[in-house]
Order: sequence, then C-alpha cells, then structure tokens
Amino acid sequence: MATTPETASPAPSRLKNKIIVAISLTLAMALGGGLYFLLQGAPALAAAAPKPVKPIFVTLEPLTVNLRSEGKAKFLHLGVALKLGDEQAQARVAEAMPELRSRLLLLLSNRDPAALTTPAEKSALAEEIRADLNRPLAAGGPAFGIGGVAFNAFVVQ
Repeated sequence: MATTPETASPAPSRLKNKIIVAISLTLAMALGGGLYFLLQGAPALAAAAPKPVKPIFVTLEPLTVNLRSEGKAKFLHLGVALKLGDEQAQARVAEAMPELRSRLLLLLSNRDPAALTTPAEKSALAEEIRADLNRPLAAGGPAFGIGGVAFNAFVVQ
C-alpha cells in the first residue's frame, strides 16, 4: 500500500502543533515563575529600604546686625533654622545656644550688603554659617551635627 500525499501531511502538522504547544507552555511557565519571584522579592526590597529620617529643625531667635556701608548705616535682619540629624544634636545645640548665637553675630557683622543679594550668595552664606556653627566648642569636642541652615527671614536695609 502506497502512501498518498494527503495521508502523509497530517503527521508533520501534528508534530508542529505539539511543538508549538510545548513552547507556549514553557514560556507561560517561565513568565509565571518570573512574575512570582518578582512579586515575592518586592516586599523584601521594600523592607530592606531604609526609612527616611525625619529632620529636626531648631529655630534661632531673629538677629539684627550692622553691615559695613559707606555713609548710611545698613542692617541685616536674619531668621535662621538649623537642620539637625537627631535628638542628641538637638540637645547639644540647646546647651550651647548662647555661644552659637554669638558666633553667628560675629560671622555676620561688618559684611558688605552688596554681597548678600543673589541666591548664590545667600546659599554660600548658609553653608558658611553651617560650617562655623558646626565647629566644636572645645578642641576634641563633638561637632554639633548641623546638617543645614535655612533662612526664614532675610532683610537687608
């Protein structure tokens, strides 16, 4: 008995169908497994991420200092808030507040009013204040832990 082309073609077609089904099942299982591990890993990643630390701000009483000027007297009225990292830094700053205010007054006095006008100059002043106030009171003592300085009042008259 001879085989005709009509009876020979169904076998390769079934083989192709079986291969396609096997590949589809394999891909579906791989995608499902990958999705499962991705979703299972998400809570672990979220738990491993550190929680942001809420900063502590200590507001100093506003200061008014004389500025250097030709002729008419100029003044700087300044409100400052110090950004601290933790309660220990807050306690150190509270204990040394008179010394810190004195440092700030000395740092700001006799400044040129023209050098306090642009945002870049104000940012540089904030960094200078942070660095100066962060210095320990005594040699070998701990720094105050001041992470930043924010101005809440800045008036040059």
